[in-house]
Formats: sequence, C-alpha cells, structure tokens
Amino acid sequence: MRALVQRVLHSDVVVDGKTVAAIGHGMLVLLGVQKGDCQGDAEYLAQKVANLRIFEDENQKMNLSVCDIKGELLVVSQFTLAGDTTRGNRPGFETAEKPEIANQLYEHFVSCLRQKNIPTQTGIFQADMKVSLLNDGPVTFLLEKNSCEVSHGK
Repeated sequence: MRALVQRVLHSDVVVDGKTVAAIGHGMLVLLGVQKGDCQGDAEYLAQKVANLRIFEDENQKMNLSVCDIKGELLVVSQFTLAGDTTRGNRPGFETAEKPEIANQLYEHFVSCLRQKNIPTQTGIFQADMKVSLLNDGPVTFLLEKNSCEVSHGK
C-alpha cells in the first residue's frame, strides 16, 4: 500500500463538474492499494498519516501533526500509485489490487482516520476525478507498507 501525502493549504475533488469534497489546511492523501495489501497495512498507514509531523511549529520546524494543527484530510484512491514503470515507457498495473478489494481497504483506511477524530473527506472510488490542491512548501512524502504480503510469504 502506498500513500502519497501532500501538505496543502486547500484541496478539492470535482466529479462531473461538481465539487464532491473540499478541505482547508491539512493533507491530501493519494492512496494506492497493491496486491497482497491487508487491513493491517491500512491501519499502519492511517496511524502514520495521523501522526506524521510535517507542519511547522513556532520555530518553523516540522514538528506538528495534522491532529496538532486541527487540520483536515482529503483521501483520494489512486490505483496508478501501484503502477510499474520499470519496463518500457507504458506503465503496467499487474501489481494493483482488484477494485472490490482495493475499495474495502481504502474504506478501512478512511475509517481508521475518522476514528481518530480527524475531519476526513474522500473522493469517489473509481470515478474520473479532477483533484486540485495548493501544496504548502511544497511538502510531499511517499509512505509505503506491505507487511501482509511479506508475512504471507508471497
């Protein structure tokens, strides 16, 4: 599972010309689910996102989490994060999880964040979304976790 986390001043998702989600100061999280990912991976990454100290304190040091600043999250499913670009110039998506399983893990990830009382909005799974953001910094991190795949010996 991969989460591309961006610190934003604001972000929104538009589907069919209508805004379906919008946040102010916080993080845009693009989530890619890969074959072999499990609920434990979603829980780990949700914990990591909630506690990731990428917001500046009074000394301009990245020392505060989204919880500390009372920020918001926008989580968008993005299967292209599971893409493989190692062969040729056209990405392959053999490592992306099937949509039904990916959606369950995506929803579990979002649920874990909401349980932490972080205001969390989402895009629409498998929709053609237009995502806009004002990246703050820019600050962007790629988080990965695939312990379930490793623990199952795949």
